[in-house]
Amino acid sequence: MKTPKLPLVLLGACALLAGCGGGPRRGLESVNQPVVSRTDYVLDVGAGGGDRLPTAEAARLRNWFDSLRLSYGDRVAVSDPSGDGAGRATVAQIAADYGLLLSDAAPVTAGEVAPGALRVVVTRTAATVPGCPDWSDGGRSADERSSRDYGCAVNGNLAAMIADPEDLVRGRTGDPAVDARTATKAVDAYRKSAPTGAQGLKSESTGGKQ
Repeated sequence: MKTPKLPLVLLGACALLAGCGGGPRRGLESVNQPVVSRTDYVLDVGAGGGDRLPTAEAARLRNWFDSLRLSYGDRVAVSDPSGDGAGRATVAQIAADYGLLLSDAAPVTAGEVAPGALRVVVTRTAATVPGCPDWSDGGRSADERSSRDYGCAVNGNLAAMIADPEDLVRGRTGDPAVDARTATKAVDAYRKSAPTGAQGLKSESTGGKQ
């Protein structure tokens, strides 16, 4: 089961896109900005009444993860209306095999969870730049407007390379446990290294012996 995509537009992108219809494009900021969309995939599994999922349900969950190609950037959550946490440990263990931790809260999804079951929700985000590339104006402008394709390459590559597209929307706070001395070690080594040409260039001859 898959819920409809929910677009999450970058801050400021709406205002930029609003001027895209024919207004002047004379600023340095591109109107072609990454847009992040979110899709929720859900699977209801039988809890079985114990602390762990039944073997058959655990295998079905693992096969579902495989079909989704679960990977970094995906978020896995468990919705358990009973609140007893039955089966959550099994879901967490299977998700850990894919290098993921369970999220604290599950997003709201359509439909009710049947009694004796729990719902596993995989949230996946993707970043794209709509309308790119756009060569419709041929790069010609009589009023100093930027090309319609301006920004497509940079922002398209940014959207393709980012590991977690939600970072484009919310950003990410720094780790308070990071040691500043470790973080600046590479910069310090660069500053202390001698220039590569300080000792002069070695002369080489390709001629044979006479």
